[in-house]
Amino acid sequence: MPVEECRAMKILLMTDMEGVAGVKNSEDWCAPDSRFYSAGCRLLTLEVNAAVEGFFAGGATYVQVADGHGWGGIDIELLDPRVEYARGWGAKAWPFGLDESFSGVAWVGQHAKASTEYAHLAHTQSFAYINLSINGVSIGEFGQLGMCAAELGVPAFFGAGDLAFTKEAEALAPGIVTCAVKRGVTPGTGEECTVEEYRKRNAGAVHTTPVQARAMIRKAAEAAMWKLKKNPPPPIACKAPFERVAVLRPERAGEPVRTARERHPTSVIDLMAMPMDLK
Repeated sequence: MPVEECRAMKILLMTDMEGVAGVKNSEDWCAPDSRFYSAGCRLLTLEVNAAVEGFFAGGATYVQVADGHGWGGIDIELLDPRVEYARGWGAKAWPFGLDESFSGVAWVGQHAKASTEYAHLAHTQSFAYINLSINGVSIGEFGQLGMCAAELGVPAFFGAGDLAFTKEAEALAPGIVTCAVKRGVTPGTGEECTVEEYRKRNAGAVHTTPVQARAMIRKAAEAAMWKLKKNPPPPIACKAPFERVAVLRPERAGEPVRTARERHPTSVIDLMAMPMDLK
């Protein structure tokens, strides 16, 4: 039996809501008091199940689903019973349960980083960010976890979300398999916006229907799993020392932008755990 068929293939699947097909905006879909929050959770969970089905078909032996949306986004009663569910990582969340025992890290429902053109509901952590960079490389939530994974020797091997996110992932993690389930239609970066203006500006998108999106994710996830087993992509390139720079937009018009800069000599994981000193 080939070696790759004998060894355990553990997968961490990070999830978010804004990159899911059918989730149309933040106000109505992404918070517990939103009109369609339950529907958004269901759509996300079914996309996750599609990816999980593909992973197991491709040879995964264990999948842990990390519920990464701010308020939570997984309907655990609908979740594939073969997985384990993770939520609540304490004060030092990064890297969300990932360690060297995992074979790969994947994303479903992921959105693009803040200030991305033609992205749907793009943001980084919150709609307050204009940009976040590590060692001069502009990254979003995908890049942050991907760099933490690289420190552990774990490759980023699959990502599903909007088209702008998939392009971002492919640029940062060559060899990753992606699946775009919708595409944003708003030009420009929105750097001139206040927080609330930016929250609303990227709501336009063309969506794949949820049923078709799930079929696409299932197929791409299986292909990604086979690739991970036979020819895994390299972890995202990042080299110590590390410097994180954040630029945040104003809450109200006329206020200045705020910046924060932190450094760590050896660990991007420890850097991500450091509080921001906004000025």
